Amino acid sequence: MRTHVHLYDDPSAKTLHIDEIAKYLRKKLPGLKIDKRGKFITHHLKNDVNGLAMELARARVRELDSPDTSFEPLYGEVEYERRALKDPYCESGSVLYDGFKLHLLIQKLVPKREFGHFHILFTNRLFGTWDESDHRYHARVIICGHPSIISTTGIVEAPAKPKEFYYLKRQYAMLGMQIPLEVLKEKVKGRFIDYDDERLTEVMKGYAMQAISYHLTHEPFCEKKYCRLYNAHWQEEVLDAQLSSPEFCERHEKMLEELRGSYNK
Repeated sequence: MRTHVHLYDDPSAKTLHIDEIAKYLRKKLPGLKIDKRGKFITHHLKNDVNGLAMELARARVRELDSPDTSFEPLYGEVEYERRALKDPYCESGSVLYDGFKLHLLIQKLVPKREFGHFHILFTNRLFGTWDESDHRYHARVIICGHPSIISTTGIVEAPAKPKEFYYLKRQYAMLGMQIPLEVLKEKVKGRFIDYDDERLTEVMKGYAMQAISYHLTHEPFCEKKYCRLYNAHWQEEVLDAQLSSPEFCERHEKMLEELRGSYNK
């Protein structure tokens, strides 16, 4: 059983504290050997910045309603990616990437000697996956795999905000009024995760546990809304799942107990 876990920071997320997440994971699963690292790409990319910049530009989503990403990137897009790779504090949340293509690019950077380890990286890159049911891309918070990727932008943009937010937006639009986004947000303040939200670290503990659950059991999610492993699609569901007590449903609390026991043998 793999015991090494590497947590990679997102330096651009001011309220993300991976030292607290590492401490939390050690408490839940004491048998894991957890270390904290800087930005994933900065840590692992030793050369060929230009090549990776080109591939990242190719992984962009141009049209939300088209899965076709077989296009030649523009010069400006490649330059943007090159600058972002060199600056760990660069904010890349305005670009949507195909999640599986992004995952494949990141996976290639993991050194062979660490193939047997867990890699959980936080990134401000926003990624999505193509949904065959409605034929469009949807932003995601997490892609579980080797490694697992968690988006600090996705936690803001992917889960839908409270219904009142969209109702008010439609009402103002019907009146021919353009209301500033910040005014709309104020109407539902506290009911969603926003940028630089003080609750970010606490929420991300649950997503890190989803990644761990995937690696250990191949089941990252739970159907219970008040379990940290719940795959939330609404912001209020995120808050209910991640900030409620107890943290886990009975089934997953038992799973954690069994995992703790297996590491202690």
